[in-house]
Amino acid sequence: MKFSDLIALEKTCDGAFVVGAAGVTAVETTADRKVEFVEFENGTVQALVKSAMGYPAYYPVHDVKIEKPLKAVLMDLDGTTVHSEHFWIWIIEKTTASLLGDPNFKLEACDEPHVSGHSVSEHLQYCVNKYCPEKSVEEARTWYFKHTNFEMNEIMEGRGKKGAFTPSPGIKEFLCELKDLGVKIGLVTSGLYEKAWPEILDAFKTLDMGDPKEFYDAIITAGHAIRPGEPGTLGELSPKPHPWLYAETARVGLGISFEDRHSVVGIEDSGAGIVSILLAGFAPIGIGGGNIIDSGTKGLCTHYEENFEQILSLLK
Repeated sequence: MKFSDLIALEKTCDGAFVVGAAGVTAVETTADRKVEFVEFENGTVQALVKSAMGYPAYYPVHDVKIEKPLKAVLMDLDGTTVHSEHFWIWIIEKTTASLLGDPNFKLEACDEPHVSGHSVSEHLQYCVNKYCPEKSVEEARTWYFKHTNFEMNEIMEGRGKKGAFTPSPGIKEFLCELKDLGVKIGLVTSGLYEKAWPEILDAFKTLDMGDPKEFYDAIITAGHAIRPGEPGTLGELSPKPHPWLYAETARVGLGISFEDRHSVVGIEDSGAGIVSILLAGFAPIGIGGGNIIDSGTKGLCTHYEENFEQILSLLK
């Protein structure tokens, strides 16, 4: 396999591909077992993205590289642009506590890779499966949005959890330098709009950077949540590590064709995000502080750096 740090398997989890049969030369998976890669004797690779919600999918893996001058930089929100993962994990914890009727409930350290970087429903399905299998993900979503709406309102009113949203070190200088270089910037998040937008506004207020809608060239979120009696938008079954959020930001939001994808890079701190960028056909750049190392996806990164200053030197 052309990627490092992957774990060898005899076959894919669905049994569709077996090493040594039908031209399959290797089957490997990431350390978090979220994605499996199948390599064929003709050199092509497919990725199987698993789904806690029952909708896995196969995608072709395209060759990626960085061609300068860059046309666009696509960036994750939680953990990359803003340090907020612990806040959202706390919301998941409060949700699970409510499902259990136990206000003292705490998630375990080993839960963290499964409650960050993916969709809300995937995070909640994991907790339901592990801690309260008699409950449903629909019940969990009801509690999740009750806690989210309350806490986000508290934050917008200046009474919320302290340190919930902290802009990443060096992010303002990095973003402004990209603007000066004439590079388009897209913000990409698996977060639903109602949780992502207050977070973006709060960060830009802290940074004194004005209106994020005027600064970014495109902003893509996972849409609006489905609730009883209300319309929702696509987002819970198609977010990272699926490629669609990054693909839509570049192709639809920024007008960059697939043929020009090598002039686009994506920056992520999570394993799910790195896979999403890769499957969209862009060069993934990992940044330290997230779960890339623990998820076993560092080998999928074109580059891995610890801070934005190092990434900027790479992109110039």
